[in-house]
Amino acid sequence: MPKSTSNHSTGKKEPAIPKTSPSKPVDNQLNAFEKATKLFHKRDFAGALPLFEEAAKGSDVAVGQSAQMHVRMCNQRIDKSVPKLSTAEDYYAYAVTLVSRRELTTAEQQLKKALQIAPKADYALYTMALVKGLQGDISAAAHHLSHAIEIQPSNRNAAKHDPDFQELLQHAPIRELLS
Repeated sequence: MPKSTSNHSTGKKEPAIPKTSPSKPVDNQLNAFEKATKLFHKRDFAGALPLFEEAAKGSDVAVGQSAQMHVRMCNQRIDKSVPKLSTAEDYYAYAVTLVSRRELTTAEQQLKKALQIAPKADYALYTMALVKGLQGDISAAAHHLSHAIEIQPSNRNAAKHDPDFQELLQHAPIRELLS
């Protein structure tokens, strides 16, 4: 039983407010919200969506409202994240966006589509070289860069001065192509 406390202003004893621990549903709601937030910040909107939906159903009204707002944001971003692509340039431009976010696997898929449409697109080969290098496949990176330089010799100078290629210059196959 909780102890009584004394109210210093009146001198009367008042019952202490018992400490309550969060109930299981609130714990589950908060856990779902926290996991969803981490995925949201990693831009994994499809993964975050069901967790936010779960958190929106919980008993904590403030968390529920925030979760509902995040559900709407996830849906908007999922709808926007699937662009309509048809040309090699479309696939390439989307791949460049993905590379900047370091979503390399998806960028590689988009570049492959660009190269299926335009196999001699030096800009797509150049970017594929960067993607493969960032993925650690230096042999494939050198192959694609070599092909890009063969089609457009100015790619050699571009790669030498491209900040994204700087870490790849430590690898002999890339360094040799650019010297």
